[in-house]
Amino acid sequence: MKCPYCSSPDTKVTDSRDTDDGASIRRRRQCLACGRRFTTYETIEQLPLRVIKKNGSRELFDRSKLRSGLIRACEKRNITSAQIEDIVNRVEKKIRNELKQEVSSVEIGNLVMNELKSLDQVAYVRFASVYREFKDIGSFMNELETLMKNHKGQ
Repeated sequence: MKCPYCSSPDTKVTDSRDTDDGASIRRRRQCLACGRRFTTYETIEQLPLRVIKKNGSRELFDRSKLRSGLIRACEKRNITSAQIEDIVNRVEKKIRNELKQEVSSVEIGNLVMNELKSLDQVAYVRFASVYREFKDIGSFMNELETLMKNHKGQ
């Protein structure tokens, strides 16, 4: 690490601690040449993650799109913003842990539906109706019947 004041490559770490959100490490450093102190932050480098849409096009993964879809599905339900953010975090963590540079929107949608199914069945049905693009009332009813069967079996 070069000193930002004199550009010397000789520095030492005097203190290290996690940031409040735990996403990075704050390091206090001292230049061995000029003696001045400075702070650096160390974070994990996130590789860009691309989403393969249903039509075959590709775009960068966007947490805000995932969050807004969840907010719409959870509207007027007893679901907190923290619960929605937890789902966004878990889904993103799962897809990033696969270490793939591309993920299909179908895979993301399935992960979200699995999360919603255990949290709130109405939000699950709302999300599924948009995500699965039900073509008619019959396909919608099939999804509801499957959900009801699984709920009775619990």
